[in-house]
Amino acid sequence: MDSLRDAIRRAAVNRRAPLPRTAGLTPTEVDGAVRDVLDQTLEHLWDHGWLPQDLFEVVKRNEDDRALSFLVDALARKASRYPSLHPRWTEQLADMDAAVWWDESEPHLAQWARKHIELPDDAVAVAVALLGTLMTLPGLPLIVPRPGSPLAAITHHTVAPKILKRVRALLAKAESTAFPEEAEALSAKAQELVTRHALERMPSEEPTTTSRRVWLDKRYFDGKAQVVHVVADANRCRAVVYDLGFVALVGEELDLEIVELLSASLLVQATRAMVAAGDGARKGDEARSSSFRKSFLLSYAHRVGERLKAANAPASDDDRLLPVLAARKRAVDDHFAGLFTNTRTKSTPIRSAAGWDAGRAAADRARLDVDRP
Repeated sequence: MDSLRDAIRRAAVNRRAPLPRTAGLTPTEVDGAVRDVLDQTLEHLWDHGWLPQDLFEVVKRNEDDRALSFLVDALARKASRYPSLHPRWTEQLADMDAAVWWDESEPHLAQWARKHIELPDDAVAVAVALLGTLMTLPGLPLIVPRPGSPLAAITHHTVAPKILKRVRALLAKAESTAFPEEAEALSAKAQELVTRHALERMPSEEPTTTSRRVWLDKRYFDGKAQVVHVVADANRCRAVVYDLGFVALVGEELDLEIVELLSASLLVQATRAMVAAGDGARKGDEARSSSFRKSFLLSYAHRVGERLKAANAPASDDDRLLPVLAARKRAVDDHFAGLFTNTRTKSTPIRSAAGWDAGRAAADRARLDVDRP
């Protein structure tokens, strides 16, 4: 068994190494070896800050659907063994429908192979490919207690359901309209509403500074990450961009929920505006080039950030709130410094002046002087 585990590790680390030989071994022995190596790898990743959703996103980007399915099963099995899980773990596992569907008295590997119409050796190859991705991942800051850790009482500060319903309705309208001016006016109204809600609650609630990760599509990642960054900045949060494909956010729990909600909607709108800017352009025209679209998104993000901050400024200037805001900012800065000790500023070149101008114009057409809902 030890030799099989070693062979699995070698094949995972070196894709050119031969796959482990399983001839003469029982399905239970093969399953046990795969499970042991995978469990050790996952335990290492939990100790180094990785969450279920992080692994799901990385594997989705680097492997096929079979490896993703195998990962979800491994997460479901591991989670069922822990005496306690942080609520964020529970939420993420539910989002990916991670559940033990197989008969645990029988080897999982064989049942997985039958379900996916694969040969047993092919199932081993899938597990090795999955491990090849997982074993190369770097460490991340630990943002929630690892599974199995004793959990103290957790206080959740989330957007009130009534406000959340109104904000989602505004953002849904913004995403569905064909008119950029209306979309951005609706987004500004949503920002104004959640800002007022957050600031009204702030004096009476204890701070709940934490961190979250927002994963983004690879295409035009820098521009999309900048959109998230400016929304975070406008909502009293801080952000760090990881080349792995996500933006790490630090802030109060309520503010982070607002950032995730608004940035998701703005990314939909920004992408639509970017594509619309190239409508009518012929193949080979600058408006359909990669440099134009990257510059468009960066400019869009820059201008939207300016306008979101302007929309927040009147509410944030309330003298009664200034001491509370200052204390919250210190808490966020301290939490950020504890998580990220080696950050650097990254500059992204603008290679299309036309794309920059078009992006700024798209963000500048919004009417912010709208009536409140």
